[in-house]
Amino acid sequence: MALFGKKKKEDAPAAKRQKVMVLGLDCAPPEHIFDEYRDEIPNLTKLKENGVWGPLESITPPITVPAWMCMMTSKDPGTLGIYGFRNRKDHTYDGLEFATSFKVKEPTVWDILSEAGKDSIVVSVPPSYPPKPLKGVQVGCFLTPSNEAEYTYPKELKAEMAAGAGEFIFDIRNFRTDNTQYILDEAYKMTTAKFANANWLLENKPWDFFVMVEMGPDRLNHGIWSFIDPNHPRYVPDNPYKDSLREYYRFLDGKIGDILKHADEDTTVLVVSDHGAKAMVGGVCFNEWLVNEGYLGFEEDMPSEVTPLNKMNIDWSKTKAWGDGGYYGRLFLNVEGREPDGIIPAADYEKVRDELIAKIEAMVDHEGNPMGNKAHKPEDIYENQNGVAPDLIVIFGELRWRSVGSLGHGSLYTFENDTGPDEANHAEKGIFIMHNAPGATPGPKDGLHLWDVHCTILDLFGLPPAQGALGTSVLKK
Repeated sequence: MALFGKKKKEDAPAAKRQKVMVLGLDCAPPEHIFDEYRDEIPNLTKLKENGVWGPLESITPPITVPAWMCMMTSKDPGTLGIYGFRNRKDHTYDGLEFATSFKVKEPTVWDILSEAGKDSIVVSVPPSYPPKPLKGVQVGCFLTPSNEAEYTYPKELKAEMAAGAGEFIFDIRNFRTDNTQYILDEAYKMTTAKFANANWLLENKPWDFFVMVEMGPDRLNHGIWSFIDPNHPRYVPDNPYKDSLREYYRFLDGKIGDILKHADEDTTVLVVSDHGAKAMVGGVCFNEWLVNEGYLGFEEDMPSEVTPLNKMNIDWSKTKAWGDGGYYGRLFLNVEGREPDGIIPAADYEKVRDELIAKIEAMVDHEGNPMGNKAHKPEDIYENQNGVAPDLIVIFGELRWRSVGSLGHGSLYTFENDTGPDEANHAEKGIFIMHNAPGATPGPKDGLHLWDVHCTILDLFGLPPAQGALGTSVLKK
């Protein structure tokens, strides 16, 4: 019997109908949910103590887009052809384009359930803008440009939701700010609005499968981590926000309790996150490093002020490689016959990549200590390389350093983020909790991977996973 939901009436027997509810908490770390905050989040802790639970290995690199869609398709970023929020659309030098739902060609959980005649409610699973047809309803994710956009399927759902539950808030706009109180206030507003709409949908729309992703934990981790983590280099004891994340999780747990009222005895509840979080020391000025190493050249002098790479005039006749910023580094090579003005002979491609890997992994930090960088060839970590893959995927300092793509910092290291204040990077493990799964033995479980979630959900419905799925149902592990 489900821990939270209503019993069915004894005088009204009905055929058993499996339902699955998935609550996604973006960037929620195992150490908070399973350990540090467990006594203050009773709903999540009850689900854990009466279910199967454990850390959930994320993708490489662990980043929101495409991690959630990797979870819902059981495919890796290379197979999806989505390597981050922004991706090269071709081998020209025209920059990067944002990922949208149209880039997802692999079948999701709800695609397969739709074919099986099941109804789904899908709320804010990135990237889900623009929303696509399914048997059921869908609401766009934080990539939705504004509330003026058409962010629901079907279109008329937008007006229904607004009338029934009020404003839907997709994200904290301008969340990269030093105004800590603003981030906190907006996180509470966003979470309140998201759960109000989710409750309305559960009450008013048919469903066999429900999934929603809440962005509050991610935005707060990035905004306030230095206030809550004593191991953060900028942590100040007894600061006014030291308990602010704990208080938010207490609030979030209450909202989860409200949602769980919709989970009856035939509902399996999963709580998952796409990755965790850890303190961010600073940023590696990737392109400045490439300039210093002789791989990147410009038609002008290096700027004295911080300048984005796309504002510089790159001399492609002197450029072998350039990089992109973000929570991890993407390195692109200027290959003869592939890029318009490529200068690396195709025969030297592997030699140059191996040379760069060796140099990147030998880098030291600002104090002269080895950083522990890893530079991956996409073909070594992904089954396929669809779209335009980076030539190297670079993890700086075990994700305690981010990649900074701009120039003009005057150093290879910066402790000011060029895209706005940011206190945390992503960590390699998220969370997995599964409650009330038929046949499952409650308790901790190791060896869980993000793409097992797709397989587990479909297994609960008695359906096989998508062809080529990389995961295994947790019920079979």
